[in-house]
Amino acid sequence: MPLTDTPFLEAIKDRPIAFDGAMGTQLYERGYFITRSFDEANLARPDLVLDVHRDYVAAGARIIESNTFGANRELLRRYGAQDRLREINREGVRLAREAAGGEAWVAGAVGPTGLMLGALDERRLAALESIFTEQIEALLEGGIDLLVFETFCSIREIEAALRAGRALYRGPIVAQVSFGEEHPSIDGVTPARMVERLRDGGADIAGVNCGEGPAFVFDIARDMVGHGLPVSAQPNAGRPRRLDERTIYMTTPEYFGVYARRLFQAGVQLVGGCCGTGPEHIRRVVDAAAMLAGGRVRIEPAARGEEGGAIRSQPAVPTAEKSPLGAKLQRVYHERLDPRGPRRAIGGPESFVVSVEVNPDPGLDPGRALAAAAMLKRAGCDVINIADGPRASVRMSNLALAVQVRDRVGLDVIQHVCCRDRNLIGLQSDLLGAWVLGIRNLVIITGDPPKMGDYPAATAVFDLDSIGLLRLVDSLNHGLDPSGKAMPGATAFLCACGAEPAAHDYDRELRRLEDKKRAGAEFIMTQPVYDPVLLRRFLQDARSLELPILVGLCPLASARNAEFLHNEVPGMQIPADIRARMSAAASPEEGRRTGVAIARETLEEVKSSVAGAYLMPQFGRHRTAVEVLRAVGYDFAPEDAAPPAHG
Repeated sequence: MPLTDTPFLEAIKDRPIAFDGAMGTQLYERGYFITRSFDEANLARPDLVLDVHRDYVAAGARIIESNTFGANRELLRRYGAQDRLREINREGVRLAREAAGGEAWVAGAVGPTGLMLGALDERRLAALESIFTEQIEALLEGGIDLLVFETFCSIREIEAALRAGRALYRGPIVAQVSFGEEHPSIDGVTPARMVERLRDGGADIAGVNCGEGPAFVFDIARDMVGHGLPVSAQPNAGRPRRLDERTIYMTTPEYFGVYARRLFQAGVQLVGGCCGTGPEHIRRVVDAAAMLAGGRVRIEPAARGEEGGAIRSQPAVPTAEKSPLGAKLQRVYHERLDPRGPRRAIGGPESFVVSVEVNPDPGLDPGRALAAAAMLKRAGCDVINIADGPRASVRMSNLALAVQVRDRVGLDVIQHVCCRDRNLIGLQSDLLGAWVLGIRNLVIITGDPPKMGDYPAATAVFDLDSIGLLRLVDSLNHGLDPSGKAMPGATAFLCACGAEPAAHDYDRELRRLEDKKRAGAEFIMTQPVYDPVLLRRFLQDARSLELPILVGLCPLASARNAEFLHNEVPGMQIPADIRARMSAAASPEEGRRTGVAIARETLEEVKSSVAGAYLMPQFGRHRTAVEVLRAVGYDFAPEDAAPPAHG
């Protein structure tokens, strides 16, 4: 079914959607003379306009804006093209429609008039509305799916455009304004209040575009979320610079993609690009949308049995019978955390579950990872947790290392499975193979996008997100494949899910946790949290899920490491006082000890509220995990008490 068969306002309720990017800068880069109206290119160079549209559709954009941003009477008058207004707008819609086919919605783009507005009395407001009415009538004749008002810097002008739009058009309207960095309000109207004004004016979606680049637009858009309308954001590619008589925008597609993901995570539903962006920027937006959209493939919950002789699913194995980890999790939760249980205090390792992340080094030698796993086993750790290409880096298969740890070290393992690299068929095959090889514990995550790693141009698959993958595993646990067909036998995987206690859109994170539980998650492993207030809030709010929680702890390695995690890793917030403590360390060793102390303090504070801890030592410093775990009774074995002579 073509995408556009779904009504636009219904579609945005279900998933984040990618706008296209800039038209003007693309035309300029492709040789269109800036002495002519960019909108007039619809008539003078329709081939060029069509190529830009098609490139955005190929990049995955699902909203294509007509090349009509400046196609109003006042702006066209500057180029002597005002008499061709209707033709320019209608042709702009036609070209966008030809490129979009059934793969994208076509938006009629309307920008400000460019007039010096000054004091707007009723007569001047009526004249403004007349200008907008003339252009909107032409766009409607072309046949659009939605209207987009964008880059308005006056609340009175965009309200005039909305009145003109609503007098003619009952379909969806997106209203976007542009804030200046020196003035975080427009006509004294803050971002939050702006949403209310746009809603009252008739907009269905409120947003921000252009501005001073992705970081600035992110801050504005985040303030707009939660005030009565869905929110859109289309940053430009940063401040332009002049180089050899050309205007160059410096924001890379990779950086743009980082902020696209942050915008979606903050609750923004439509993200695209403005000045300086191109198809590669939008491709990163599309990847971010796929990560957070529920995946490209819908997996239905496992059937529990159907009437009339239809295929029946097999009963799932109880959590406590799936693996030693499952048995300990259930026992610890019942004894210490279940309100209906005895609520005992921590009595050492027997009453606290510990997982430590150990990943293979680059290359072919698993020796260092196996040695670390053996040391952690001697310290009493319950399970080794092996990531699936963390930060999109290339390592040997985590399944290979998991089998080696289990067979050569004799320690239980948790294998991460992420959605980035494999399609639905590959994921299912790998899960069946992992079961046959004896893997019983899984952490189900969406995964980091390829742009974060060494191969940013690698394809991001994301057929599924973490919820869809949990449903897939749950189906296998009930003896069904994703299509609902019975399998000869069933798996019995124990499934963990991830959580971000410091997520920008915290309410969404809690809703997704509820969905993850319904999809089959049996315990939670959190991202590291350094703010005790945020962590306590999360633990309190997640209590109603009645799932065991392993609190994520990542001992900081240095002040530089702390700043990197705070500024560059989505979902990580490190308070200023913690970063100051790391900065005060006088040497690398003191910095390491300070990082361990901070993690231990966090564990001391929450240990009675969680089933266990999930340690993520950085840079292969696995001994720091045991140093942190001394807070709950773990310690080095005698032969490991002193660090190796080489450090």
